[in-house]
Amino acid sequence: MAERGRPRAFDRSIALRRAMEVFWEHGYEGASMSDLTAAMGINSPSLYAAFGGKEALFREAIELYGRTDGGYTERALREEPTARAAVEAMLRDNAAAYTVEDKPHGCMVVLAGATYTTRNTGVRDFLVEKRRGTTDDIHARLLRGVAEGDLPAQTDTAALAAFYTTVLYGLSIQARDGAALDELTRSIDCAMAAWPAG
Repeated sequence: MAERGRPRAFDRSIALRRAMEVFWEHGYEGASMSDLTAAMGINSPSLYAAFGGKEALFREAIELYGRTDGGYTERALREEPTARAAVEAMLRDNAAAYTVEDKPHGCMVVLAGATYTTRNTGVRDFLVEKRRGTTDDIHARLLRGVAEGDLPAQTDTAALAAFYTTVLYGLSIQARDGAALDELTRSIDCAMAAWPAG
């Protein structure tokens, strides 16, 4: 017969959201267990029992970020009517999100693993895959743009996807460094001026 444990004395979804904010602000390496447990309002044994450890908690926090504060790219690529509109909305919506005053600046997926140790190559590889997935999603939207006539048939969609991904990630770093939305907007204007002529 299974033993019944005491019910959790905390709201798991709230604790996860708070952990996400700590990782977003400090990165994986910079977020200590004491930072996490203090923000989450739980002790270390409860963290391990509920989430399995720091790396598992981080991976779950990244997934939460993708469904919430980090969902602008997916939405733009899915909902905008043309490839150009999708890329532009992706850049502008993310730039606005990256500079919201009451949240950490920049993209969690770009910034949370900027430093790592050999102990945490799994975290690095996880984030690399997430970032590659973004490039792949942009590339797929550009290929659709070629098929629908939004982009010239001869467009190097792989290079264009890499370019706009680089711009997107650069905006994140600039925002973390304190760039204001109007500065990011000027960079986006330049990036959109490079869109292939139809």
